Amino acid sequence: MDIQSVVREKYGEAARGVSQSGKAACCGSGLSCCDPITKDLYGDDEKGMLPEKAVLASLGCGNPTALIELKEGETVLDLGSGGGIDVLLSARRVGPSGKAYGLDMTDEMLELGRENQRQAGVTNVEFLKGEIENIPLPDGSVDVVISNCVINLSADKDRVLREAFRVLRPGGRFAVSDVVVRGNVPEAVSRSMLLWAGCVAGALEESEYRAKLLRACFTDVDIETTRVYNIDDARQFLTKSGVNVDEIAPLLEEKFASAFIRATKPHESCCGPDCCWTQTAGR
Repeated sequence: MDIQSVVREKYGEAARGVSQSGKAACCGSGLSCCDPITKDLYGDDEKGMLPEKAVLASLGCGNPTALIELKEGETVLDLGSGGGIDVLLSARRVGPSGKAYGLDMTDEMLELGRENQRQAGVTNVEFLKGEIENIPLPDGSVDVVISNCVINLSADKDRVLREAFRVLRPGGRFAVSDVVVRGNVPEAVSRSMLLWAGCVAGALEESEYRAKLLRACFTDVDIETTRVYNIDDARQFLTKSGVNVDEIAPLLEEKFASAFIRATKPHESCCGPDCCWTQTAGR
């Protein structure tokens, strides 16, 4: 089974669990909830504005709406919107003259997001079905792209970043939360740890993430570590997976973290054959 199918299955199951049982989402059958990654990301004032199921369905690793100032009238796109928590928060911040799109490929999450939108009474939101590698919006149509621990799940991160660049207006901002790897980790150890840290393996090393953003033509790239994970954070999950935790502990100290990742689409246009935008637009 390819990674996209795994993600769709796991997150569809998580959405059904929230809808049917009203319990916090976990990362699919056989996987523990992703705490401490998913806990304590939103303040009580933010959670108080939202339907309970929007909060319960959150499977992120940060709070991207805290990353960046959203202005009245702006258009925001959330890649992998899930139950809609970040879409609804963004919609309130941009006000009735602005708009927030939520993009998700999972029918169950889209259904949950739309129900949460209805309960919240927020009208300037639109949930779209699609893949983050193929965003169903025109060029230069949004001011801000956000995402919450979703890009790490993509098998083609370069294409995701090119697509984010494409749909942003000149001067538009990229502001996402994601899990990153800090330095070198043995592949076998990384595979086990990332299964826990990302719910599905796929996090990038910090310098690689930065390089991919630059190749996608973004500027002002900044990666800010927000929470560093140690072996005890993953001890229960890894032990259940048959990993000798104490044996690998020295290799993992401060190697995995949540981060805020920011970048900007330049204002300047370029039409030459060597232009970064020309190369990116061809996808």
